[in-house]
Amino acid sequence: MKNYPPQLKVDAVALYESRATIRSVAADLGINLETLRNWVRAADASRPRGRRAEASVESPTALEAENAALRKKVRELEEEREILRKSALSARQGGGAPRSGGGVYPRDD
Repeated sequence: MKNYPPQLKVDAVALYESRATIRSVAADLGINLETLRNWVRAADASRPRGRRAEASVESPTALEAENAALRKKVRELEEEREILRKSALSARQGGGAPRSGGGVYPRDD
């Protein structure tokens, strides 16, 4: 039985997960197919499973505060969008501030 360095095992499993075929990874690395399959199974067994493993560790109050801040930001962005929409509509219709006569400066007579 061969002893493989731990880093080789980790790299081989990662390569398998990126390519999705054990046969091609084993052939590329010169590792027995069943050896690699055992490494993949061992890696899968050591990973946490289920929703609880993926659940956030943040407290509900922290999530509520973040949610409130995000809702406030959404309201601000919606208001800005509405202002820009009205401005664009007004510009298309020829509205806007009235302009003075043709000159930039008043005449001195």
